[in-house]
Amino acid sequence: MSPAFGGALLGAVFGLALWRTAGLVMGARRTSIPLRVLPYIRDLPGPGGGAGRPLLSNRPLPTWRALLEPLLGRGAAVVERILGGSSSIERRLVRAGLDLTVHDFRVSQVVWGLIGFAAAAVPAALVALDAPDRTVPLVVFCLAAGVLGVLLRENRLSAAMVARERQMLQEFPAVAGLLALAVAAGEGPAAALARVVARAHGALATELRAVLAAVQTGVPVTTAFDDLAGRTGLPVVARFAESIAIAVERGTPLADVLHAQAGDVREAGRRALIETGARKEVLMMVPVVFLVMPTVVVFAFFPGLIGLRMVV
Repeated sequence: MSPAFGGALLGAVFGLALWRTAGLVMGARRTSIPLRVLPYIRDLPGPGGGAGRPLLSNRPLPTWRALLEPLLGRGAAVVERILGGSSSIERRLVRAGLDLTVHDFRVSQVVWGLIGFAAAAVPAALVALDAPDRTVPLVVFCLAAGVLGVLLRENRLSAAMVARERQMLQEFPAVAGLLALAVAAGEGPAAALARVVARAHGALATELRAVLAAVQTGVPVTTAFDDLAGRTGLPVVARFAESIAIAVERGTPLADVLHAQAGDVREAGRRALIETGARKEVLMMVPVVFLVMPTVVVFAFFPGLIGLRMVV
């Protein structure tokens, strides 16, 4: 690399850093309109009759996030325009049990993309120093790594959602059985739910704890369980919530229904385990064929080969 090209590259990097620093300093000195208006509208009633929602998050931001918030916000807006699907992201965030907004998730996607770009840029810069003619393919490679990081963050969200729903499915028989025992002992659905969630832990217990909190704040039991059925992605949990809502609304017996649902989920889990074992039967034979059998053959024939060589 020629000295002129190196000097131009260093000057461009220094100028870009100086421009971004000046922009951040000038932006920090200006007070945004939401911050000016928020003290006057914080206590005003919202569309639903309650107090209006705060315009800004109350969670403290890390120092690096506060400094890069304008840049990350623009990047999140660009990702939202390109990918779209904010309703799907919001639904998956709820089903994954993450306390994030769509904007926060888009910002995390931008961060993952920057990390992927930086991870690819370091070796690419070393290669470009030795071969300047490869600069354009290396830039394309770095951009592809950034895009891969953005998509990988969304893939991790889907994986977290699936893992949480699998955990809820595993916890359902035990929770449903405990609720059935409490209801059969004479307690009402709300009291039985309070007794179970006070002793249970896990994803399903967290959802039921949210339902109990809604009931204790004045929401009708049927409405709270209908909301649970609407936000969950498991048909089993949706049927469970609808069964409790119908039992509370119409006074139908609930213990037998909960026992039957718990038994159905246990049987479904047993069938899924058997099907998984049947599908992986061929994979289970791989270590036997390629590791165990060759070892047995070597131990069986190697002494004979040594004996034949000694005889010869």
